[in-house]
Amino acid sequence: MSRSDISAADREALIGHVNDLAVVREHVVLSSGKEADFYVDMRRVTLDGAAAPVVGRVMRALTNDLDFEAVGGLTLGADPVAGAMLHSAAADGSRLDAFVVRKEAKQHGLHRRIEGTDVSGKRVLVVEDTSTTGGSALTAVEALREAGAEVVAVAVIVDRGTGAAEKVAEAGLEYRYALSAAEDLGLV
Repeated sequence: MSRSDISAADREALIGHVNDLAVVREHVVLSSGKEADFYVDMRRVTLDGAAAPVVGRVMRALTNDLDFEAVGGLTLGADPVAGAMLHSAAADGSRLDAFVVRKEAKQHGLHRRIEGTDVSGKRVLVVEDTSTTGGSALTAVEALREAGAEVVAVAVIVDRGTGAAEKVAEAGLEYRYALSAAEDLGLV
């Protein structure tokens, strides 16, 4: 894992943005159906003009040793993460394409399930803003494999420590996270 490749300044900035913008301390039901006493609304971070560039740099540093041409995942959580990484790469003079995986294929137009760059035959990275069970990421992995992509890993900004890593590993993929909800954010 390349968490050590994340600059200390970017890591602290990301922790600050997540704590200030995203952590909601109330009882919620997560998309996995599990209940929790806190919610991490990462879209408040990934769609924030000051925080999104940090997200892009952190996620690129986290995955800088992986070989992939495109990044994305299941809409909606993955979309701004992939966009932040795409823009971070462009700012560094590099190129990184992005894609969006729909929950199901469109019923009109081109009937596509994966929008954006063509992923067939490409090495791709699946991203997510936060993960509980890994279900969203694995749904994207399945769609990408069906489309002929080679998925190299799954990377998330915040891991809740509730089974996603194990589920992704069962699917034969490496799982990386930038921040731990428990260790880095003090959320239990």
